[in-house]
Amino acid sequence: MDLTEGTIEEKNDRAKRMMLWFGIGSLIMSFAGLTSAVLVSRKRDDWLHDFTMPKAFLISCGLIVVSSLTFIMAKRALKNSNRSLTTIMLLVTFILGVAFIYSQIEGFKEIKNSGYYLTGDSSNVTMSFIYVIAAVHILHVVAGLLSLLVVIYNHFKQKYSATKMLGMELSATFWHFVDILWLFLFLFLTYLA
Repeated sequence: MDLTEGTIEEKNDRAKRMMLWFGIGSLIMSFAGLTSAVLVSRKRDDWLHDFTMPKAFLISCGLIVVSSLTFIMAKRALKNSNRSLTTIMLLVTFILGVAFIYSQIEGFKEIKNSGYYLTGDSSNVTMSFIYVIAAVHILHVVAGLLSLLVVIYNHFKQKYSATKMLGMELSATFWHFVDILWLFLFLFLTYLA
């Protein structure tokens, strides 16, 4: 396909999609760096090998997977011109995203109640990595929630239709990426770290 072909709108849409994928690529590289640091650091003598991930982190896995499903349902409803179901599914997705962050904070509390902190005398390298990786991921979920708020606002302004839904598609792509990323990080920190 010749990228110079098409209307200005089609070219802009392609450019926006490409920019999102460049951003996702850079995020993948950032988290690859963090997980590589974990793999190197787990050979240290002070690495905790018997630590169990907080149950709240497992619950957050379920919440974020369900939120991806509700976002898919919102897109399908819009494609079927069902605006009310689209609204409901977008709002449910947002609520599940907020619940995910709450669950992550509860996970931090579980870690803290186990006697581990990010810094200080009772910190260690294992817990510091878990805190940092989860916190950086939360920042990306917040970015996804902001994107979702823009989608909800534009949906209420009726800027999307069955044939014009680029903003929703871009937001959904980022949301699904954040979902898959957390599942990978959870499994990585649970079984490989």
